[in-house]
Amino acid sequence: MPHDHADHLSPSGHPYRKDDDTPLNYWQTMEIAVRELLIEKQITTSDEVAAQIDAMDSRSPANGAAVVARAWSDPDFKERLLKDGSAACKEMGFDVGALHLIAIENTIDTHNVVVCTLCSCYPRNLLGLPPDWYKSRAYRARTVKEPRKVLSEFGVELPATTKVRVHDSTADMRYVVIPARPDGTDGMGEEALAALVTRDSMIGTGLARAPSA
Repeated sequence: MPHDHADHLSPSGHPYRKDDDTPLNYWQTMEIAVRELLIEKQITTSDEVAAQIDAMDSRSPANGAAVVARAWSDPDFKERLLKDGSAACKEMGFDVGALHLIAIENTIDTHNVVVCTLCSCYPRNLLGLPPDWYKSRAYRARTVKEPRKVLSEFGVELPATTKVRVHDSTADMRYVVIPARPDGTDGMGEEALAALVTRDSMIGTGLARAPSA
């Protein structure tokens, strides 16, 4: 028989926390059914599934930052990255799969920002999970209509002479921004440069950090 401990303290001295267990939704049920069927038919194993989950959890903006730092340091690599983002990232061990990754470079004249107007397409293999605001309807709609205003809300104030280009991701095509390299970084190694690259700067809603920061 269940008991309500709302008015009692746990052995640790803290109030009991209500259980947040809820029935599985349709998609959760389908995921479990398909996963168990694949394992039962020996198409995959539980260890392989666990390994893929670990690999997905390990993806973070640090991967993209390493790619940007290499591009800042190696002109030949940057040329390959701009020509074929997927192949260049694979050189560094970051396989984006069948997706077509397009790298776009910020310059003095042009600032790039990425959005997915349909849903939340995002280069997860390179940047990890997308932030909640990237998936929001407001960001998806407003970035296309009023990109400068959206950027200003992120703290990015651009000169009137700088052109803002908005890139719309699709189910099979992703974008990553190569932010402008900050001044005062001459002679810095790739690891130090990568520390200046933020997730937002690779989406276009931020700038790379200055060395003093």
